[in-house]
Amino acid sequence: MKKVTLLACALALGSLAFGQSPQSLDKAELQELKESYKVDGETKALHNIIKTTNSLKTLAYNPDLAGQTDDYFKYEVNVKGITDQLRSGRCWMFTSMNELRPLVMKKYNINSFDFSHNYSYFYDILEKSNLFLENIIRTADRDMDDREVCFYFSSPVGDGGVWNLFYNVAEKYGVVPDNVMPETVHSNNTSQLLSIVNERLRKGGYEIREARNAWMNRTKKVSGVEGTLTYVLKKEKMKALKDVYRVLSACLGTPPTEFTWRFKDKDGKIQTVNSTPHDFYKGIIPSGYDPDNYVMIMNDPTREYYKIYEIQNYRNTIEGINWTYLNLPNDVIKAAALKSIQAGEPMYTSSDVGKYSNTASGVG
Repeated sequence: MKKVTLLACALALGSLAFGQSPQSLDKAELQELKESYKVDGETKALHNIIKTTNSLKTLAYNPDLAGQTDDYFKYEVNVKGITDQLRSGRCWMFTSMNELRPLVMKKYNINSFDFSHNYSYFYDILEKSNLFLENIIRTADRDMDDREVCFYFSSPVGDGGVWNLFYNVAEKYGVVPDNVMPETVHSNNTSQLLSIVNERLRKGGYEIREARNAWMNRTKKVSGVEGTLTYVLKKEKMKALKDVYRVLSACLGTPPTEFTWRFKDKDGKIQTVNSTPHDFYKGIIPSGYDPDNYVMIMNDPTREYYKIYEIQNYRNTIEGINWTYLNLPNDVIKAAALKSIQAGEPMYTSSDVGKYSNTASGVG
C-alpha cells in the first residue's frame, strides 16, 4: 500500500505541475492554425519559389554580399592549396593533414603534395569498429534496452572526428602519399559504405551478446582456453571484424604495409622513396608532435572556461586518447590563433557553419 500511495502522490504532483493532462489537436485548433497562414500575393510568390527545385540555402543567399569578402591577410601560413573532403565526414582528417603537408613539401623539395586520406580512413573505420565491439562485450551483461547499450547500437561507427582521432590512427598505422592508395567512389561519398558497415556491426554485436548468454546458460563448461568466456567473445568479435575488413577492402582497397613513392622535385629530378607508412609519418612530423605539446582548445559557452574536459569514448583506437580540450573564451582563442599564424605554424580549426555556409562561394 505504501508504494501505491507514493505513486498516487507523484501522479498528483505531476498533474499540478503541468496544470492538465496532455491534449491532442482538435478541429478548432487546426482551423485556427490554418487561418493563421495568410496566402497573400507576397506569400504566394514566396510559396512558388520555395516549392521549385531551389534549396532554402540557395534562396537565402544574399548576392549583395558577394563582392564584400576580403581574403587578403597580413599574416598567412604556407599551407599550399585547399583540399576537398567531398561527400564525407572526414573534415578533421583533411585539416590535420593540411597542417603537415607543408613539411613534406619542404623536406622533399616539391611544389605540391597530399596524403592518402583513403588509407587513414580505412584504419579509422576499422579501429572504430573494434571499439564498438569491445564496448558491446563490456556491456554484454546488461539488458538490451540499457541506455548505454542502446546508444552503441543506434550508431556503431561514423566518419566524424577531431584531431585526436588522426593522431591515434597515424601513430599506429602511419600515413602514405595520395597516389599510394588513391581515393575511391566510396571514400569520397561514405554514406553507403557506413550503412553496410553499421549493418554488419549490429549483427556482430547481437551475436556477441547471444554468445555470452549461451555461455552463461551452459550447465557444463568446456575446459581449456577455448572454453572461457573471453575466448568465446573474442572469437565472435574477430568474426565481425573480418566481415568489416572485407567490406572496407572491397570499397576502399587494401592498405599497403610498405610502398614506393616516385615524384619529380622542383629541380626537375625524379626521386624515389621506399618506406613503410609508419616510417614515412615519423619522418615528416615536427618534433614534439604529441598531446603533451599540442593542446586542443575550444569555445563551449555551456561549460566553465579555463578548465580541461575529456569526452568519454570519443576516439577510434582502444589505446588512443579521447577528445580532450581546454575550454576558453573566443577572444583568447583568437589571440592564440594569431600567434600561431605569426609563428608560421598552421592551426587546426573547426567551426559549426553548416546552417549558414554557401558551398559554392565558400562564404559562411
